[in-house]
Amino acid sequence: PRWYDDAAALIADKEVNAIYVATPPSSHKKYTIAAAEAGKPVYVEKPMALNYNECQQMIKACQHNNVPLFVAYYRRALPRFLKIKSLLDSGYLGQILAVNVRLFQKPKQKDLKGADHWRVKPEIAGGGYFYDLASHMLDLLQYYLGPIQSASGYQSNSGQLYDAEDNVVASFNFNNKVLGNGIWNFYSSREVDETEILGTKGWLKYSTFKNNPIILQTDGEKELFEIDNPAHIQQPLIQAVVDDLLGKGTSPSTGRTGALTNKVMDQIFNN
Repeated sequence: PRWYDDAAALIADKEVNAIYVATPPSSHKKYTIAAAEAGKPVYVEKPMALNYNECQQMIKACQHNNVPLFVAYYRRALPRFLKIKSLLDSGYLGQILAVNVRLFQKPKQKDLKGADHWRVKPEIAGGGYFYDLASHMLDLLQYYLGPIQSASGYQSNSGQLYDAEDNVVASFNFNNKVLGNGIWNFYSSREVDETEILGTKGWLKYSTFKNNPIILQTDGEKELFEIDNPAHIQQPLIQAVVDDLLGKGTSPSTGRTGALTNKVMDQIFNN
């Protein structure tokens, strides 16, 4: 019923009982801590912050003020990605061995004309499109396979269209000894969006951003699963958050899980 041009005033409104921080990553920590100190639950956009250290400060502030913290990795609640989790948990692939991630995108027209937007400004976004898009992919993999124990990588700016990296390669290993590698290129001549999970009994392939069919290959038989996204893409996760706040369920995405993705990205950039 009303609006503000000042975040502090909005947070202080006694009739506002939860805060959605939908700003770029550079101000996530500031507004999350302010909301926590006002005693209000926080739903913060992804990536959770500029780096893992900021994530830890956000978690500490919410714990100190006894308020829950959620992160908008909404794919954890979408039907098509829940189907993938069900297939993996059901053991169709046998023992999971390895993961291969590829995301190639052609340069965007706004970048070719001279980038002046926050997603490719590291001081605002934490990095470039890798931080914006790979964060979803890495978060899903940890949802499916558990925490990534360690990661390392290389990055370069091949196109020189903006200050941030546009080419990233990485290797990582999970706590359960599954190994993974990935390449993310945003100066490519073609478009690829593909994650493949390999097991002892078959493999599974899916797209993170495109609505391509899920492919399951086992015992020489291939199955396709076509599952559309809902009209309002974040609604399933927001409902899970509401249920969590009302004591009727548990959100699959929290500050703790969201911080792990920032930790992995930090390791890829710094190791």
